[in-house]
Amino acid sequence: MNDLTQRPTLTDAPPLLTYDARELIQGGSQICLVLDDQTYFLRITRAGKLILTK
Repeated sequence: MNDLTQRPTLTDAPPLLTYDARELIQGGSQICLVLDDQTYFLRITRAGKLILTK
């Protein structure tokens, strides 16, 4: 078989971890996330959208 016929399907993938953004932010409007040495800010806008900034 070639590589094209051996691609994993969605049913083969492990389930993704799912988090509720409002629970993460715990009643506020913004949290800090750190990846390696970089700090990011996740914010819920007044319109209910998520924005991730550095």
